[in-house]
Amino acid sequence: MSLAMNIYGVRAIYIYEMARTGRTLFQSIVSPVISTSLYFIVFGAAIGTRITQIQGVSYGSFIVPGLIMLTLLTQSVTNAAFGIYFPRFVGTIYELLSAPVSSFEIVLGYVGAAATKSVVLGGIILLTSGLFVPLHVDHPAWMLAFLILTAVSFSLFGFILGLWASSFEKLQIVPLLFLTPLTFLGGTFYPTSVLPPFWRTVTLFNPLVYLISGFRWSFFGIADVDVELSLAMTLLFMAICLTIVWWFFKTGYRLKN
Repeated sequence: MSLAMNIYGVRAIYIYEMARTGRTLFQSIVSPVISTSLYFIVFGAAIGTRITQIQGVSYGSFIVPGLIMLTLLTQSVTNAAFGIYFPRFVGTIYELLSAPVSSFEIVLGYVGAAATKSVVLGGIILLTSGLFVPLHVDHPAWMLAFLILTAVSFSLFGFILGLWASSFEKLQIVPLLFLTPLTFLGGTFYPTSVLPPFWRTVTLFNPLVYLISGFRWSFFGIADVDVELSLAMTLLFMAICLTIVWWFFKTGYRLKN
């Protein structure tokens, strides 16, 4: 059996998924940027005037990494989930499974496209943030690494969600009822150090705390947990998602019935 990758197959899936962004430009790019801008306006007016600085960083600048992560997580999950769900919904998934494209190449095409969209969107929001608050990045290489790792990890999670969901309602229930609340409770708008000891301990069971903390460290050199732990937790989450995707394709769960 040939070990060569079917580059043309991966490229076809990738280009098709990226083209879908062009067809839904307002929903994919414009809407998240506007929503993030509103966060700056609302929280800057409501809280920024009362909390001037957090750990030596202005409040407006402090929430930038959290807001980027909030958008990155939701968009990664949504893009990847809808990307693989539609072929299942209309039945074209069977043509894809019978084509000379391996499961790895299918995942690479769909997840790669979803992660690319999220990274581009994160970059746009980062540039937009500079219009509202003074911004600097202490560790740009680590910032990019956390951005890419998070986008890939949650695109894999979205891919799993798209394979698991049996209806459009199930596609939306996980981001709305679980992902967004966990993001808000993960230190998006505040450092977890301000919480009482009991709740600070509880937040350590929220995986998004590690993602947001590590990403914020790359900007300002401050973190709620050690950056090494943040990186390890991100890689662990990615490994778990890869294992679940592998099991889906190995067993044919939600794919061949």
